[in-house]
Amino acid sequence: MNPTTNTTDELTGKIISAPMRVHSKLGFGFLESVYENSLAHELRKAGFKMEQQAVIKVYYDGIVVGDFKADLVINDEVILELKAVERANAIHEVQLVNYLNGIGKDIELLLNFGARSLEFKRKYRRPKEDSSKIGFTGLLGSLAVVAGKLLGHF
Repeated sequence: MNPTTNTTDELTGKIISAPMRVHSKLGFGFLESVYENSLAHELRKAGFKMEQQAVIKVYYDGIVVGDFKADLVINDEVILELKAVERANAIHEVQLVNYLNGIGKDIELLLNFGARSLEFKRKYRRPKEDSSKIGFTGLLGSLAVVAGKLLGHF
């Protein structure tokens, strides 16, 4: 289950309209920094509290282990990761979830300005499950399937 609410979805929906305006005016083919500066301008015009190249502490095991520089942070809540590549791929999405887990934020938007049409995805931080519980549950599930096959239920 995503840790989202209608309020968060409404906020990200409002945010997404700004990069759509930027992409429709500039098109594709510029450097990421051009889109970032244009988007920052659009977000300010729309009344968002916005920080560019925000330095955020990364935590591991309850201690600070480094910094992460977010392209844009909106209302201290939503992180925007900008790309200007031909096509965003799965590694970009995995990277975003890792960022969220490391910095303790719940939602990030991936925005790719490098394609003919703006690409965007919402990514949510998911709480990590206890690996011992996963293993135990997986073992029980496997045993149930094997038992079911032996008894002719599957």
